[in-house]
Amino acid sequence: MDVLLIAATEAEIAPLATLIADMQDAGTEALYHFSWGSVTLCITGVGVVATAHALTKQLCNKPYDVVVQAGISGAFNRQLQIGQVVTVATEQWGDMGAQDHDNYIDIFSLGLMDKDSHPFTNGRLIAPETAISKALQLQAVDGITVNTVSGNAATIARLQALYNADIESMEGAAMHYVCLMESIPFVQLRAISNYVEPRDRGKWNIPLAVNNLNTALVQLFNTL
Repeated sequence: MDVLLIAATEAEIAPLATLIADMQDAGTEALYHFSWGSVTLCITGVGVVATAHALTKQLCNKPYDVVVQAGISGAFNRQLQIGQVVTVATEQWGDMGAQDHDNYIDIFSLGLMDKDSHPFTNGRLIAPETAISKALQLQAVDGITVNTVSGNAATIARLQALYNADIESMEGAAMHYVCLMESIPFVQLRAISNYVEPRDRGKWNIPLAVNNLNTALVQLFNTL
């Protein structure tokens, strides 16, 4: 099995890279060999444009059996715990649309995209069930992808009312979109680093989220 593991930043998967350093291919810096196959690491950069470009370029160079996206995220859902690792079952664009004075109109309501046109299903980008997602046995959540991380009460209230998502990230929907368009199995893993609320980094726990995310990745690669 050939796995493509993508992350927005090196920091999000640095512990894993250190743990599997002795499995690194001598001739290819980003390729790691396991008894069951290989993992290629790809740092995409932050945001939907960087993710779509890096992922598409990688898929053009080599076929993969599955894409795994790993990263941290904020949670709207207060039943999720800081540090908890989840899989993302569905993604939506959280801020693609237009402002109409004090109102927001999303891209589908504007009539610029059909909410049921491939790869969308009622405006959502739905992840396929894979052997990896089954093996991990993590809670599945609904995500939205934004260009600006939410940090004020009005924005947060709007997003919750429109999308009722559990988490937000800056890259998830880009990966879902590309993989669905190219018919490539995928799974998105996110570790909760903070709750989505008026910005207060003092309440965040990025080290815990990164540690737990990488523990889940190690577990995944040990069970394939």
